[in-house]
Amino acid sequence: MAQEAQIIGKVEYREGDGQSIVIPPGPIEVETTITDATLSWTDGDTHGSAAIPIGDFQRYVARGTIELKPVDQPVRSAS
Repeated sequence: MAQEAQIIGKVEYREGDGQSIVIPPGPIEVETTITDATLSWTDGDTHGSAAIPIGDFQRYVARGTIELKPVDQPVRSAS
């Protein structure tokens, strides 16, 4: 399940051995696995997607350059 997030600082990814590419600030969707985080975004008419190592993703979150939105929790009924 994708989680909503916001890029509020410099976040980069690399395609193969190429140069680092900056993901534009703004809303993104994040899907994580044990090894990777896939970030998806739109920039005007363009849709982008990048997979980065989970360790890099966690560092971006810890630094505050990616801000995760809280996941809605189901409401428990008081019985």
